Amino acid sequence: MPILEAKDVSYSYRNKYQTIEAVKHVSCAFETGQFYAIVGHSGSGKTTFLSLLAGLDLPGEGEIYVDGRAMSSLNRDHYRRDMTSVVYQSFNLFPLLTALENVMYPMELQGKSKREAAGTAKKLIAEVGLGEKIWRQRPLMMSGGEQQRVSIARALAVGGKIMLADEPTGNLDAKNGEIVAGLLKTLAHEREYAVIVITHNEELARQADVVYTMHDGELTDGGGEEESQRGLPPQPTT
Repeated sequence: MPILEAKDVSYSYRNKYQTIEAVKHVSCAFETGQFYAIVGHSGSGKTTFLSLLAGLDLPGEGEIYVDGRAMSSLNRDHYRRDMTSVVYQSFNLFPLLTALENVMYPMELQGKSKREAAGTAKKLIAEVGLGEKIWRQRPLMMSGGEQQRVSIARALAVGGKIMLADEPTGNLDAKNGEIVAGLLKTLAHEREYAVIVITHNEELARQADVVYTMHDGELTDGGGEEESQRGLPPQPTT
């Protein structure tokens, strides 16, 4: 059974001038142990779809299932706190907390003691390739690559098996992008996460086991690595 599945999902919203059909009858499934990429041009609906997978809102039509249970029947606060985690392009670390405190935070929300949370946080920080010197540093003292790795460690602290990432290498240079891509791939293949990434980065998407392409709110299966190399959109210009 897929850990996460969308069945005929549609979602629309209204701005000042018109109703936007952001996601149109999307159906797909995500398994643990697999690395997925969702690609598409800006405005194609991929970020809206990711927000639905994250439980930030419910579809207007269709349903999202988590381990076979309808998202609409779940406590979505519990789902976001304990079952899934999101890694953002802008890192979204708490600026006044140290790296260690940032990673401890979700565990403390789950009721773990500070001592237990700190011990686990230190192990997770080491797992993403960072040393003890980072423990007491606040985000502004870290490089972009260090911040993103701390955000991945914080995501691991949630303890669920679903990791969603919105342009996780978008603010990183090539070297740090490769490091983060490697971490995400390892989480899928060695730690049995379902890793679902939205990206414009061709190199990151090529490493995915399955690539989905969104266009005007509709989702198509681009297949594995070989097929995905033919279907990636061009890099956005700056």
